[in-house]
Amino acid sequence: MSEGLRRPFVSVKFSPAGRTYSFLLPDLAFDADDPHPTAAPAAPAAGDALVVETPDGLAVATMTRIPTALSERRQPANDSQNVVVRRATREDILQKLKQDQREQEAKRVAQLKIRERALPMKLTRVEHMLDGSRIIFYYTSESRVDFRELVRDLAAHFHTRIEMRQIGVRDEAKMLGGYGPCGRPLCCTTWLKSFEPVSIKMAKQQQLSLNPSKLSGMCGRLKCCLRYELPNGNGVKHAGCADHGDCSNPTGCGSCATGGGCGSCGHH
Repeated sequence: MSEGLRRPFVSVKFSPAGRTYSFLLPDLAFDADDPHPTAAPAAPAAGDALVVETPDGLAVATMTRIPTALSERRQPANDSQNVVVRRATREDILQKLKQDQREQEAKRVAQLKIRERALPMKLTRVEHMLDGSRIIFYYTSESRVDFRELVRDLAAHFHTRIEMRQIGVRDEAKMLGGYGPCGRPLCCTTWLKSFEPVSIKMAKQQQLSLNPSKLSGMCGRLKCCLRYELPNGNGVKHAGCADHGDCSNPTGCGSCATGGGCGSCGHH
């Protein structure tokens, strides 16, 4: 590969409604059943199920974009941890189906235990690692929660490591998904990589009505689009290109810095 380029990457999704993530392909062929791996990895196709390495462990994801060479300056964040391990085998797919069932069971049991102990917390999502090493519970709460007894109950029930992670209301909306007043899937669920500060001043600059109900998103906070729809060039992202593949950026991450406003992409 030419200087300044690294190994290619693919774009994957962990759920049909989720956002796209970039994962690097391995140096060797990643077919688990290939007895003679080669230096050139076998190219996966869109729709293939892949086993990927995440900071939390192994997970199964679906590929959405063909392999693309990524330049040195546009490497994904923490690329050392975001690597494709192999194509998902039949055993991986069956394990993923069992994992989904265990997540539903874990959420049901956890919600029951939370009610029994009258804990001031709302369970948002449960993730069971593919290798069964731990279960992660995501929750929201307006106050500090002593969940030590809850963790003991869950560990005794599932016989694995239990991890509790508190998230904010924006992260909750990102995990649960939904549709905004514009009729499109939530930006934070589909393509937005991080939450940037949003102020009422941005609405004033766009001469929008200051009605809180119209400026608030599904999370109850100011809409993220108030920031990237600024008409003066401060807006740095467009919501359309990531979903429609029209973006000149090969990562498809919505980073078209034209500052023309959200509607200028032609998909609204």
